[in-house]
This record gives sequence, C-alpha cells and structure tokens, in this order.
Amino acid sequence: MTKFEALGLNSALLNAITDLGFETPSEVQEKSIPILLEDEIDLVALAQTGTGKTAAFGFPLIQKIDSNSRTTQGLILSPTRELCLQITNEMQLYSKYVKGLNTVAIYGGASITEQARQIKRGAQIVVATPGRMKDMIGRGIIDISKIDYCILDEADEMLNMGFYEDIKDILSNTPKEKSTWLFSATMPREVAAIAKKFMHHPTEITVGAKNSGVDTVQHEYYLVGGRDRYSALKRLADANPGIFSVVFCRTKRDTQKVAEKLIEDGYNAGALHGDLSQNQRDLVMNAFRKKQIQMLVATDVAARGIDVDDITHVINYQLPDEIETYTHRSGRTGRAGKSGISMVIVTRSELRKIHAIEKKIKQKFIAKKIPTGIEICEIQLYHLANKIRTTEINEEVNNYLPAIHDVLDGLDRDELIQKIVSVEFTRFYNYYSKTKDLNSTEPDRRERNRGGSGDFSSNGSVRYFINVGERDGYDWMSLKDFLKDTLHLGKDDLFRVDVKDSFSFFNTEVTHKDQILETFTDFKVKGRFVNVEVSNSPEGGGRRRRDKGSKGKRDSRDRDRSRSKRREGNFSKGGSRRSGSKQGSSSGNRRSKKRDGFY
Repeated sequence: MTKFEALGLNSALLNAITDLGFETPSEVQEKSIPILLEDEIDLVALAQTGTGKTAAFGFPLIQKIDSNSRTTQGLILSPTRELCLQITNEMQLYSKYVKGLNTVAIYGGASITEQARQIKRGAQIVVATPGRMKDMIGRGIIDISKIDYCILDEADEMLNMGFYEDIKDILSNTPKEKSTWLFSATMPREVAAIAKKFMHHPTEITVGAKNSGVDTVQHEYYLVGGRDRYSALKRLADANPGIFSVVFCRTKRDTQKVAEKLIEDGYNAGALHGDLSQNQRDLVMNAFRKKQIQMLVATDVAARGIDVDDITHVINYQLPDEIETYTHRSGRTGRAGKSGISMVIVTRSELRKIHAIEKKIKQKFIAKKIPTGIEICEIQLYHLANKIRTTEINEEVNNYLPAIHDVLDGLDRDELIQKIVSVEFTRFYNYYSKTKDLNSTEPDRRERNRGGSGDFSSNGSVRYFINVGERDGYDWMSLKDFLKDTLHLGKDDLFRVDVKDSFSFFNTEVTHKDQILETFTDFKVKGRFVNVEVSNSPEGGGRRRRDKGSKGKRDSRDRDRSRSKRREGNFSKGGSRRSGSKQGSSSGNRRSKKRDGFY
C-alpha cells in the first residue's frame, strides 16, 4: 500500500496521483485528507505557501462530490486570477479519471458571458476570486445556496487585499449546514473573525509553528545607507549568478522604477504591479516562469498567486508594513521541499523591524555584509570558468578550427585560459574594481552582541572555501548537513553557508579551525577530493591562503591551486587600475558590462 492509499483515497484519485508522479504526501496532506474524508467537519489548516495545500483540500473535495449531479456542490475562493487558474488546472488534473466532473474558473479580466455559459453547462466545483464571484451572484448567474463545501484558500491574503466584506457577502449566500475548510499561512485577527462567524467548532491543523516561517528558508539582512539600496540590490544579484528571484517593493512607482533601472543596467528583469493590464501581467508571468526574467520586481498585491517552485531568492528591497506580509513574501521561496533564501536590505532605522519579524516567524536572521566588488569578481570568475567547462561543443565550429589554431599559435595552455576568461572578466572587473564598500561602517548593537551568525570580524569566526557547490547537488541546507555530519559539529557551529555553482563558503568559530583543516586533508567523496581552505576575505572573496599544516596533497590538487592563483592574479593585472577608467561614468558604460555572459 502506498502512502496516498493509506490516506483513504479512491482508485480514480490514486490513478491521477500516479500519473502526476506524486509519491509521498506532504505534512498538511497527511493531516488534512483523512479527517476531511472521514467526517463532515469545518477545518482550519495553517500551513505555509508551497506545502501542498491544493491537494490537501482538492483530493477530499473531488472524492466527496457527486459527479452525476450538475448542481454546484463545491466553491473554492482564492485571492488572485493567477491562483484561481492554477487551482482550477490542478483540480482538473486530479479529477481526470472522474467521469462527468467539471471544474470552472471564475475571475475578473475575462468574459463574464463565457464564464456564465460554462456555469450553465454544469459545474460541480467553482473556483473563483471574491470580486467576480460577488458580481455573478448579484447578477443571478450562479447559485451557491445548495453547496456542500466551501474552501477559503490563502484566506489571510484575501483579507489583506481587502476582500473581507466580499467574503462575508458570499458566505451569507451559502447554506449554514455546509462544511467550510479554511486554509491560510497565518492567523491574523480577520481570519479568526471569519472562522468564528461562519464556522462551527472547526478542527485546527497546524503545520510548523503557528504564524512561523518554514525551515527551508534562510533569512538574511544587509545593513546599508539609504542611498545605497539600489547598488546593494545589484551586488546581491551579481554575487548569486544563478539567481531566480522576486524583488519586493512597497509601491507601484518604486516597483516600476527599480525594474527599469535593472533592465537599463543589463539584468533580465521585469515589473509586476497593479497598473499593468491583464495581458501585460500574463506576458510578464509567462516570461518569469520560463526564466526569461530572472528578477521579477513586484508589489505584494501583484505577487499574490505567484506559484513557482524553484525561486531561489526573495529580496525585500523595502520591508512591508505588516509582519504577516513578510511571511508571505518569504514563502515564495523554499517551496516543495527545496531550500531558499529571503534577503532584506535595511537601513539602521529599520533594524527594529527585523527583531519584530524574528519574534513573529520564530526564526533568526543572519546579519550579512554586501559583497565587495573584488569578492563579486571572484565569484563571477569561477562561475564563468564553470560555464565554459559545462558548455556543450557545437560541432559546426570544427570547420573553423584550423584557422583558429593559426590565430592562436604560440600561446601555451595557461596563457590561452587567461585570455579566454579575460575577454569577459575584464569588463566585469573594470566596473567593480573601484566601487566603494556599501556596508554601514558602524556595527550595530545586535551585530556586536550576537556572535555566531552575525560576527564578521576575526575575533572568533573563520571563513572557509570548499570546492563543491550546486553542480555537485548541494544547496545551503544539504551542504550544512554534510559538513555537520562529517565534522561531528552541532547545527549552530556552522553558519553563513553560501553555495555557488562549483564552490561554496561557510563559517565556524576559530576553535574548530584545526579540526576542519585536518579532516579535509586528502578527504574524498565518491573518489573525488573535497578540499577546504581558509579564506582571507570575510565574505569569501580574494585570495585564499594555503594552510601550512596540511600535508600529503596530491599533485593534481597542487596544480588546481596554482591555476587558481594565476586566475586570481588577473584581478591586479586586468585593467582599470592602470588604465585609469572611471567606474560608472555613464549609463553606456553600465550597459557594456554584458552581465548575461556571467549568468
């Protein structure tokens, strides 16, 4: 018996689950599905976005619906058009083996006549946004007076968007004896009021701590001056070459402005806010899902309903006014069991908000520094080298190889590598070599007192380089687990784990230094040497020095190290320090950086 069979689902649903490739139910599914199938109850389920809530209410709803009756029996309310369409699509996939079951989406921005026609043909399940649903009820197009089940999905988001009165009006048109299932990431007062008014002794399920964040998300904050916020955003993007992110701003004006500046500076960015037409929103979201846009700059309202599982970073360009809103923002990453990072760019006056959020989500923020220009150059250099290594060879180039060999005749291997890398790297170096340190110079009290994750000085914290990264299958969670198990350290002994394409960085207290370097002397994983060295730079950039106590290094590792030093030599040879070029002298210079070559 599979785990889904054990939940009590019928064969039609199990066949659909097999087709979808689902193997193991999530925690919210394990807790919700059996009790919803067993009894006619009201349910309040608190779980973060991305934990499988649609299946948690979708499977039981489909199993309980009478597909032989054309009467509308189930109503699902969701906050946005995007989420409405997504739920409808998933419900149709779940019910593919249930003959005669129709699920119809009702939302604004589309033809109400066509939606009315679909309802008239028979829709046992209706998925709707509150505004359009209230409109159709008022016009007498839809009758929900006989429904058996009402589901409020992302209830806190609907109420944050101002749908409280609409939801009350809609629910007042439903029978009292129905079952109401409320799914929400947080439990603010308004959600509790809805539960009290329209639900009868609801059963409550909580996945994780109530109102807390998920443990797959690492929370970081970066302290900068108010005028450096945009420059800090660019550096965070450049320090994470594979970034696929949502950048949150408070207003539509800031959202559009930041997106336009990012595009002007050569980033694959787009804006998502309320002033866009529905067609413009669809174009932006389609480009984002296809990863043609790597940085989606959005307002909180416009971003609701974004459901993309592989977002790597959420960047809070500005903190929201409400803590619950931050919970929703950070919930856009770390979904479906994957890890994610939520970054916050703050000024000194906003630090008190960080502490308030920590108390609410029951997780600590890591105080981090904006990378320096040289640190970004090193990260980008290794990323470029890895991209060259993994690029598939186009056989069409073979026709030109004899002539190319003639052009490159006389260059030895190392010189050729230096020149190939420098073609793109020098542009990047010219831009960053003379940029200033964006970090606030005076350490704040919390940073001084925290130790551990907030300590950037040399008093007790050591930064290490390790030659494994994302292409080896690691993210910050799995690498931390690997190091913890290998070194027999506690979870809190390892911090500031930053994973890049083919290498990573991590910190420990200085007391663990000898143990770490000794453990990783001639250390192999699946026949490959895993090398750990001390990094001189607090953020993991610049030259790394060799520890004198390590012995027995293989020749191949020495060659790798010497090549690394030659590459690092490019930092001082490559250009603008001697040529005297002025960084940031014009927008044209910014455009010429050709960042796409480093993504």
